[in-house]
Amino acid sequence: MTNPAVMAYRYLCRLSFAAKIYLGIGGLLFMAGVASVLLSSNISGAALTKEAKKRGATLASSLAARSVGPILSVDLLRLKNMTDEAASSPDIVYAFVLDSRGQVLAHSFIGGFPVELARANPIPRDEGQSDAVLDIGSQRVYDFAHHVDVEGDTLGVVRVGLSQDRIRAARRDVAWAIVLSLGLVAVLAVGLGSVFIRTVTRRLGALRESAEEVVKGNLDVLAGPTISANCWEIMNCDRKECPAYGDPCRRCWYVAGTLCPECAPGDYPHKIESCSDCRVYRENRGDEIQDLAEAFDVMAVSLKTHIDELKSTEKNLARSEQLLRTIFDVTPDLVSLQDENGAYRAVNKAFCRYFNLREQDIIGRTDHSVFSIQDQHTNRVEDKEILQTGIPVSKEVMVSHENAKRWFHIVKVPVYDAESNIIGLLLTARDISAVKNYQEQLIQSQKMEDLGRLAGGVAHEINTPLGIILGYTQMLLEDLPEKSQEHEDVAVIEKQTKVCKKIVADLLGFSRQSESSLQKMDLNESIDEVANLVRTIFKQDRVELELDLDPKIPPIEGDKEKLKSVWLNLVNNAFDSIGQDGTIFIRSKLCKHRRRVVVFFADSGSGISQENLKKIFDPFFTTKQVGKGTGLGLSISFGIIKEHKGRISAVSPAPVDYLGSGHGQIKQPGPGTVFIIELPLTSEGLPEEECEEFADVTGDAAVRV
Repeated sequence: MTNPAVMAYRYLCRLSFAAKIYLGIGGLLFMAGVASVLLSSNISGAALTKEAKKRGATLASSLAARSVGPILSVDLLRLKNMTDEAASSPDIVYAFVLDSRGQVLAHSFIGGFPVELARANPIPRDEGQSDAVLDIGSQRVYDFAHHVDVEGDTLGVVRVGLSQDRIRAARRDVAWAIVLSLGLVAVLAVGLGSVFIRTVTRRLGALRESAEEVVKGNLDVLAGPTISANCWEIMNCDRKECPAYGDPCRRCWYVAGTLCPECAPGDYPHKIESCSDCRVYRENRGDEIQDLAEAFDVMAVSLKTHIDELKSTEKNLARSEQLLRTIFDVTPDLVSLQDENGAYRAVNKAFCRYFNLREQDIIGRTDHSVFSIQDQHTNRVEDKEILQTGIPVSKEVMVSHENAKRWFHIVKVPVYDAESNIIGLLLTARDISAVKNYQEQLIQSQKMEDLGRLAGGVAHEINTPLGIILGYTQMLLEDLPEKSQEHEDVAVIEKQTKVCKKIVADLLGFSRQSESSLQKMDLNESIDEVANLVRTIFKQDRVELELDLDPKIPPIEGDKEKLKSVWLNLVNNAFDSIGQDGTIFIRSKLCKHRRRVVVFFADSGSGISQENLKKIFDPFFTTKQVGKGTGLGLSISFGIIKEHKGRISAVSPAPVDYLGSGHGQIKQPGPGTVFIIELPLTSEGLPEEECEEFADVTGDAAVRV
């Protein structure tokens, strides 16, 4: 159950400020009035009672003194007159005289003397008078008794009764007079207080309205009163560079950096001491409420300034954050930020794509949700060491990801806060698989270069003995019968010697660093010459050779004989791959916007495995049977195309679109292979037509040819 005092306090808190002031003033006046009435009544009542008792005692003493003669002369009529005279006052209830034996000699009662009253209020022996409060039935009285003495002898007793109700009535009259006086004072106080309260509440109401506008976001409100004259008007100042000049919202003593000589440096309240003697301050300063309103205006202006600065800063931060986030997400490197507990706080898109996870699946979690158990242990040990020592880590690692091996250059650096405490780790992982492949290719190229020089020297040394062997073999063949066993054996020696001599010639051609003779040549013409050379031979094994040469190809810079050797090598390889019943399709196309010519050599042969595709341009690598190939043809072709600043590549199996029209007549065409040769163009003689667009068999998005 709620305490009544608490309920009353809550009710008072809900009252308006004016009601609280009225209630407070009324309460104070009420308590002051009650206290004043009680105190005044007690004081005045005590004084009236004391005065009445003194008067009653004096009246009894006077009546006793005057009663001596009549008592001695037994003049009862005179005593009667004396008692009636004493009781003639409104506040005197009775008066009577008793003799020494207690007999009534005279009294002022009209309806008979109450016998019991004679024995009430006896006088002690050692005292001459006595007083007491008696209840005579109709009212209460102060009874005063006094001895009638003559030279030490007591003749009787005089009794006078003073009405207590009359005294109380007098006390009530005094109390009411005090109450009326206090009521008049209270009315005057409330009237004056209401004027003050309305003034205060009106100003506080204006301040509240201004506060409500500030809460709504309107910071241009003015709670302070409008002053009659501004500081620059009072001081006749024309220094417009002063921060207080032209600012009606803030008083100059609230503004820092004012230019008046009397103003102290600094901001409020440090400069107020110097401003207190200023004429502007004396004319414009107000009471505490005005100071509060003016301080509120200063607060609103300062708050608006700070909010504008914060909004500007927020926009700059948003732009910077967007820029950083864009850079963060666009970079192909894997980037992540972890706190000191290993929980991820930020990751970029490349990181999410690599692990095939969403950002919300990583943020807030540790390596347990991303890496394998072994990698988790390695990372935990490594991260702990970085957090303890602050030493970054840079390493290259090879990982198996999605059935492929990839190399990464990983850098982990500690992240510090403003107090130079390590609060996390920043990881960047760059895919360097291509660089590693280039390194391997460079090493392999270096090995091939060394091997070429070695092969050239060896071939040069072997060439002379082979010539001698071949010469003596041919001499022996002339001397031996043609159908004899000896003639056949020597013929085999001659044949194998010629094979060795061809291998030596290929080695010399591979190792020879001869300069190409680049001249203007017709590319289609060189292809056509090679095709005419081999077409008849290929037809014997039912291998069709089809051409689709682009007539818009302009002359190119090249060594015609070397390029013809490339074409011849490619068609011979295609023929060997087909064997019998197949198609070799040669196409040339112009790509103007890429400034190149593309030549395709496609066949319907047995194709090349994906594993061997990576090795076909290596020296001495061949898929032909022993004795049918040296493995140098494609290597030499690769070198020739490279000398022409071109590029050669291969795709297997070959797309059907590149096998020409004859392949439809072949019953069981093989998967086939396509060799793509790209040669650069000069700027002379380029046609105006746009080039045709079709899919690039190398796997790129699209190529124009």
